[in-house]
Amino acid sequence: MLFGDVFDRFAAESPVSVMARAAFEHALSAEAVDQLFARHAERQYTRELLFSQLVDLMGLVVCRVQPSLNAAIRKRAGELGVTRKAVYAKVARTEPALGAALVRHTAARLGPVVAALGPAPAEPVPGYRVRVIDGSHLPGTEHRLRPLRRTRAGALPGHAVVLFEPASGLVLDAIPCEDGHAQERSLTPAILGWAEPATVWVGDRNFCTTRLLAGTAGRGGCFVVRQHGLTLTALGAGERAACGRTDTGAVFEEAVRVSDGAGGELTLRRVTVALDTPSRDGDREIRILTNLPASVPAARVAELYRGRWGIEAAFGELAAALHGEVSGLGYPRAALFAFAVALCAYNVLAVIKASIRATHGAAVEPGVSGYHVANEVAGASRGLLIAIPATEWAAFARVSAAGLAQVLVVLAGHVRPAEFVTSPRGPKKPRPRRESATGTGHVATARLLKVPKA
Repeated sequence: MLFGDVFDRFAAESPVSVMARAAFEHALSAEAVDQLFARHAERQYTRELLFSQLVDLMGLVVCRVQPSLNAAIRKRAGELGVTRKAVYAKVARTEPALGAALVRHTAARLGPVVAALGPAPAEPVPGYRVRVIDGSHLPGTEHRLRPLRRTRAGALPGHAVVLFEPASGLVLDAIPCEDGHAQERSLTPAILGWAEPATVWVGDRNFCTTRLLAGTAGRGGCFVVRQHGLTLTALGAGERAACGRTDTGAVFEEAVRVSDGAGGELTLRRVTVALDTPSRDGDREIRILTNLPASVPAARVAELYRGRWGIEAAFGELAAALHGEVSGLGYPRAALFAFAVALCAYNVLAVIKASIRATHGAAVEPGVSGYHVANEVAGASRGLLIAIPATEWAAFARVSAAGLAQVLVVLAGHVRPAEFVTSPRGPKKPRPRRESATGTGHVATARLLKVPKA
């Protein structure tokens, strides 16, 4: 098709892996990554080990092509020219700002590709760009570092606040934090950098603070956020009026006044959803604050907040499909670097899904499983990297967004969507009460299976 018989065979048998490799090269070519390092690095240098080589190594890990960073280093030992210890030291000192810059760069490169693949779903609020923000605390790592060996407590390497665009399915930016105990609101100054006119961010109650809401409004931005019971100073409320229903319950709206923290006040809309079924936390009402104009119906505001769960699905795919939370990386900067590269890989998965949608129809794409796509990429990438030299992929770094979109559509034509659709499970059944195992530590499964069913 493009580069010869070998390429054509991979395109026919494993088109998804070819699409992923092409998108990675377009988004994160070695030259572009090293230039990004030169612009954003503060103290690090690249005398012997290039930043692009670190990204390549971590990419092998987060895409599950290699099981660990150690295995990836062994595989690339002939190309690195430095010791394994030097690589680990470099990763442990990688500045968090570099990971965030990688995410922004990837989104900037792949956003036009998604746009060239065809019209994206319409924004839910005409005239506004909708963004979802959420925090992700990285899970505890192994206790390999000397200061961790004498404690049983979980070792938290950090967390990050992520900016997600539902329309394109891309992660646009991330704010990394090395303090694993810090809350999202501690990153308010950086989050306010995302507030701008004609943009509305959607967040949970951890982001419902006076400083963040007033700061967003002061910058001309809008928000849809679940109300926190303790973080705002209420100054008064208007009469509550019924505004119809959503799929989850009855909708009500009222005007509320809250302090802006500087002697003034903000007048907001409070949309309340009286749930037909209590939430898993037992809540019977969801209260949502917004400064969107009255032209946006209350039911639409409620649906905007409900759509926030799209980012939870993204985090779920990061955990299940990609290896972005590497338990062996104890140093906070190393763990955050791995998470940033995983966000870049997630954006590549989003482009693959958009390509399948453009080729096989919009009805197919929502059912495409990121886990199955990532599993195919991991399984075929080793052979792909051996069969087709890295130099041949460089053409995708220079191709335009429209040109790459055309290639992806051709490749997506070889995709069999049935291989990658999700397998929805039925409703959960209550877990049966287990009998005591006092006096025995084990049972024979074969004997239990022979017991007649009641």
